[in-house]
Amino acid sequence: MRNRALGKWKLPQPTDLKSENEWMPIPRIARTIPFGYQVDPEDNNMLLPVSVELDLLEKARDYTKQFSYREVANWLTKNSGRTISHVGLVKRLKNERQRKNKATSLRRWADYAQKAIQKAEDYEEKRTGAKEDTAQDTSD
Repeated sequence: MRNRALGKWKLPQPTDLKSENEWMPIPRIARTIPFGYQVDPEDNNMLLPVSVELDLLEKARDYTKQFSYREVANWLTKNSGRTISHVGLVKRLKNERQRKNKATSLRRWADYAQKAIQKAEDYEEKRTGAKEDTAQDTSD
């Protein structure tokens, strides 16, 4: 997919953006507004998604495998109309990757915990020689 024109690499154009992505508003936790979001005019503490920018960011993630971050950031700025530096792009993609990895790890740990709880319950049910717990009311 690489085209070479006049000694420069040309990134593919955003012709086939996904339209089925539904982006959710997020809370504002910092002064800086992240790429792909804008401040809600009714609530200053919420950020509304800009679907065109977020769709372009999804494409940019794939392009970073083939092109430099600087080239991808320039392409993103040109096609979205909103500036993003190559350092900002690196930070954004790194933070998303870390959040995704952490969420995956937490889900895996929750699965392990659920399996351990199930094994403990099965073990308690199958014990031989165990007395059945009976709750007797002694307050007559």
